[in-house]
Amino acid sequence: MIRAQVLICGGTGCTSSGSHKLMESFETNLKKYELDQEVKIVQTGCFGLCALGPVVIVYPDGTFYSRVTEGDVEEIVSEHLLKGRIVERLEYKDVTDELKNKADVSLNDTKFYRAQMRIALRNCGVINPEDINEYIAMDGYAALGKVLTEMKPEDVIQTLLDAGLRGRGGAGFPTGMKWKLARTLVNDGGPKYVCCNADEGDPGAFMDRSVLEGDPHAVLEAMAIAGYAIGSNQGFIYVRAEYPIAVKRLQIAIGQAKELGLLGKNIFNTGFDFDIDIRLGAGAFVCGEETALMTSIEGNRGEPRPRPPFPAAKGLFMRPTILNNVETYANIPQIILKGAQWFASIGTEKSKGTKVFALGGKINNTGLVEVPMGTTLRQIVEDIGGGIPNGKKFKAAQTGGPSGGCIPAEHFDVQIDYDNLMAIGSMMGSGGLIVMDEDNCMVDIAKFFLEFTVDESCGKCTPCRIGTRRMLEMLTKITEGKATLEDLDKLEALCYYIKDNSLCGLGQTAPNPVLSTLRYFRKEYEAHVVEKRCPAGVCKALLNYVIDPLKCKGCTLCARNCPVGAITGTVRNPHTIDTTKCIKCGACMDNCKFGAISKK
Repeated sequence: MIRAQVLICGGTGCTSSGSHKLMESFETNLKKYELDQEVKIVQTGCFGLCALGPVVIVYPDGTFYSRVTEGDVEEIVSEHLLKGRIVERLEYKDVTDELKNKADVSLNDTKFYRAQMRIALRNCGVINPEDINEYIAMDGYAALGKVLTEMKPEDVIQTLLDAGLRGRGGAGFPTGMKWKLARTLVNDGGPKYVCCNADEGDPGAFMDRSVLEGDPHAVLEAMAIAGYAIGSNQGFIYVRAEYPIAVKRLQIAIGQAKELGLLGKNIFNTGFDFDIDIRLGAGAFVCGEETALMTSIEGNRGEPRPRPPFPAAKGLFMRPTILNNVETYANIPQIILKGAQWFASIGTEKSKGTKVFALGGKINNTGLVEVPMGTTLRQIVEDIGGGIPNGKKFKAAQTGGPSGGCIPAEHFDVQIDYDNLMAIGSMMGSGGLIVMDEDNCMVDIAKFFLEFTVDESCGKCTPCRIGTRRMLEMLTKITEGKATLEDLDKLEALCYYIKDNSLCGLGQTAPNPVLSTLRYFRKEYEAHVVEKRCPAGVCKALLNYVIDPLKCKGCTLCARNCPVGAITGTVRNPHTIDTTKCIKCGACMDNCKFGAISKK
């Protein structure tokens, strides 16, 4: 009889930290202590706290262990599982003051989880994603059964319209409206298609990957519901080949669903047929744009098509098609089961439900979070994210990746939803949220995202192909101290031209990081141009390393570690740096034990 379960994160982050080896070690030690018949090991998807991986949770008490190594496993087995004594040195206890003295702290007690509400991520870190029975035990496929036996297609669409679900892929278009158009615009008896965009390509984004790795059946179930709603019998999941764990678990899930008759012919004996195929993408960012994605599924080069016609009328193979991203689909089964009013009661007036964010950058709790729409940026960064390391100050947060913009400290208390972010020059995007502190240069940040966009442009339209490259050249001039104030005006004008004239969303949003940083951090741009200085000390061409003679003890460590011999001085006497030789690598500053070297 099973009396305890050991859940081990099997998401990409923890797998890369060695969680698969932990499973082997647990199996060995459970047998050693003759507990293998009493304790079950379960590999799950992402728990969310990626910075603390590998993560292990022991149920039924819910004890949360972080940064577990192979060497810790025997102690957990012999102490916790055999004797009932929690291994406190491994327990994650970032909790509120009233819970600090609590003997056993569960997952939901931690600051990281208390402010969250998990709908799209409800099963991630809870079930074994490779076992369909565990998904069914969590009401899996009940929504599909309800739809096929109790609802008309029009009822399904109306439910989504009433719920107010907007697409989580970035633009925020109403999901129910998209489905309604695909159902009503063309009814000639020909095929229609349901597509899932799992081609998540933003730097720092891993929301969709985590859902597919932790709860693939939720997406399959939602796609089947979509097929019934619009009159389609075929779905395609377009997932990048760089997500091997997600691809593997999708393949397993599709096979299991077919075996149980939940995909394929005559689902639930209702006469409804629906099948799903996987198409692997080569990792082109532009294929996140819906028409480029469909062109790629068709076997052609992934380039966008002019719109109109829109995919709801002429999409995949020029047939009516709906395309939603992974997170959007993951919400749908719960909306069907719990009702439109339940979902609409969460969030803000125009942005209903929750949003998943991949927290990254200068943040203590790097990981995956899901919060109600309307949660402030401050709550996400300070309460859930645990604040910024090393006592540094919050400077900005980038949302929406290369398509988004920077939110400065003056908007730290903004309620995050689609409209509020657009109003301050950013956008929701798919959910990447990169936090920056005072050591980040905003010009360099804009340059980083533009370098990505230039590389990922498909080249089909001139404004994007050439315009983004010209923008990057101007930004490079600024970071090298070679630009003029007139160049700033030219850069801003070019941004608006590219936004207005590019063919697809990649080019239309590419200027956003530049425009938002110009809007909120123009003085930083001007410092680069006028003073030939990078205030954050990041842009190498504008840096000089200086040794303070009052702090230098003459230990010679800096000179011994300088790769080009730019530092001179004798033992126990202040040293100096020859700026003509210095390559600004920072090795001297890294090795100085007395804080005598600074960047100016």
